[in-house]
Amino acid sequence: MSKPLPVVAMIAYPSFSPFHFAVPYLVFNSELPEGRLFDLKIVSPCGGPLAAERALTVHPDGGLELVETADIVVVPGWHDLATPPEPELAEALARAHARGAHVVGLCYGAYALAYAGLLDGKRASTHWMAEQDFSRRFPRVKLDMNALYVDEDWLITSAGTGAGLDCCLYIVREYYGSATANKVARTMVIPPHREGGQAQFIEQPVAVSTHDAQINRLLDYLRENIGSQHTIDGLAARAAMSRRTFTRHFGKATGMTLVDWLVNERLRRTRDLLETTTLPVEKIAELAGFQTPVSFRQHFKKRFQVSPRDWRRTFGQETAAVD
Repeated sequence: MSKPLPVVAMIAYPSFSPFHFAVPYLVFNSELPEGRLFDLKIVSPCGGPLAAERALTVHPDGGLELVETADIVVVPGWHDLATPPEPELAEALARAHARGAHVVGLCYGAYALAYAGLLDGKRASTHWMAEQDFSRRFPRVKLDMNALYVDEDWLITSAGTGAGLDCCLYIVREYYGSATANKVARTMVIPPHREGGQAQFIEQPVAVSTHDAQINRLLDYLRENIGSQHTIDGLAARAAMSRRTFTRHFGKATGMTLVDWLVNERLRRTRDLLETTTLPVEKIAELAGFQTPVSFRQHFKKRFQVSPRDWRRTFGQETAAVD
């Protein structure tokens, strides 16, 4: 007799996002030549049809009773970050986790798990745009804002949108191994595993100007000469300040030390060059003011969790001839 398929209960909620709903639906409803991998059940907490954000309605397989026997329970996003799940849903999630089921919150779905108290004291991930809000609401959760997904104590959470695919493929690997997960990924024409974390997708702007006119002029000069080497004494003299006064003014105006500001601006410049040119990494390091290509690669990897070459491969307009 064949082994029963793992049962996945996917929670639909009011005004759900069609994209977030479709991601786990595609993965857990997929069928390989060998057959289906999971028994997917669509769950509506109210037991009846639910409307998506626009123009779509889902007709569920049943209500929360389906959660009671599921091996995997998935909350694909969440409709309102300020609204906790209904007590019946929160309790169903807690019961599922208590009996050993995987409970999954994709993207903002981590909110549903956190509201239910499941993530207290645990590591978790969610979309980077919600970092401050999530941390304020759930201070006991150890938020990892670089991870594409986190699995701790059978609680799995993912970063935003596309990371939901990474997370679902991870679950396939956990149940069936890498070979099967790779097959599923190939049918969807996506990589089975992505390097790095969501740090590479987070906007990290550098303030163009401050409230200090002298420092603003200096920042303009530094941006125009970012490839040159700069010292505190030299810049203090340029600003007609003592070293101590310059350091105090610069820190107050930018919120950074000079070294941190220069590294930040140089990394921003290298990102632009990687994305828009085919210059070799060594030349990019030179133009951005890093003293050696090794130093550039180390700073880049530390900040974005991927190499400059991988960044170019992901975001570049063209493939560099020499890298």
